[in-house]
Amino acid sequence: MKYNKQLFGNEAASETTTGFDKGVYCDFSANAVKALAGKDILLAVWNAEGTAISAIAGQQSLKLNRSADSIEVTTKDTGDGWKAYIAGSKEWSIDTDGLYINTDASMQALSTAFENGDPVCIKVYNKKTKKSMFGGLAVITDFPLEAPYDDSMTYSISLKGQGKLVDLSSNPVTPDTLPA
Repeated sequence: MKYNKQLFGNEAASETTTGFDKGVYCDFSANAVKALAGKDILLAVWNAEGTAISAIAGQQSLKLNRSADSIEVTTKDTGDGWKAYIAGSKEWSIDTDGLYINTDASMQALSTAFENGDPVCIKVYNKKTKKSMFGGLAVITDFPLEAPYDDSMTYSISLKGQGKLVDLSSNPVTPDTLPA
C-alpha cells in the first residue's frame, strides 16, 4: 500500500512511501475496518407524494428479514433417504422500534399510512457513508405504541414487503435521495 508521508511541517509531505511501519500492525484492508456499525444504518420513509424522505424519528433498532419458501422435491431416487429442496417465493420484512416523537414528519406519514391501509415506500441507508442500501414498497402490519409509567413512550413498527426488495448497493439510483 502507498500512503502519503505524514511529515508535518516538511516539504516532503507529498512524497509517497509504504507507511504505518509497512502495515505490520495497522492493516487498513482488514475486515474489521470494513464492518458496518448498526448505529449508522437507518430506515427512512417517503411521504405519500414521493417528494420528501425522512429518517424514522427516534430509531433504536432495525431488523431486515429476508426469506424464501422451501419446496420439497424429494423423489424415490433422491440420495440415501435425505430430503431435497429448492427455493420458492421470496419475501422480506422490516422491524424497527424507538422513542415515539409524534410531531415528526416520519411518524405522521407512518400513522396516516397505517390508518388508511396504504403502502409506504421505504429506504434503508447508511448515514455515515451517505449511501442507500435497500429500498422497496411495504405495508405496515403492526404499529403499537407503549407508554409505561416509569419510562419514555416508544413505538414498534413491522413492515411487510410488497414485491422485490431492491439492493441499492448493487443497483444504485441517481440521484440517491437521502434524508436531510
